[in-house]
Amino acid sequence: MEQSFRLLIVDDQPRTRQGLSALLVIDFPQIELSEASNGKEALHQVETLRPDVLVMDVLMPGGDGIEATRSIKARYPLTKVILYSMYAEYQSEALAAGADAFVVKGEPSKTLVAAIAGLAKAKTASSRSDEAE
Repeated sequence: MEQSFRLLIVDDQPRTRQGLSALLVIDFPQIELSEASNGKEALHQVETLRPDVLVMDVLMPGGDGIEATRSIKARYPLTKVILYSMYAEYQSEALAAGADAFVVKGEPSKTLVAAIAGLAKAKTASSRSDEAE
């Protein structure tokens, strides 16, 4: 994928955000990365930065990923959300909240990279102006 896209990483652990950033810039040199530490901050970032894809933890103090996904998808339905958790049992709830994908943190990194690539391609193929309202 050669086209630039914007990605927001949302996790309450700075080390996780930094690790994901380091991994993703290797696989996606054209990426525009931003970070948030909880669901409330993620919603603010989506409103201001309009990322194409979010990778968001499920359990975070200050606004969990499932509630944030519901809010984001209600206002910005074309924004792609990947919920990312250590706990596979949240998958059904995550998808019911509107997440476009669910990845377990213990899976190989190529699983997350493939999910991001597929959703970024789908998102950038649609017009960003569709969500300007």
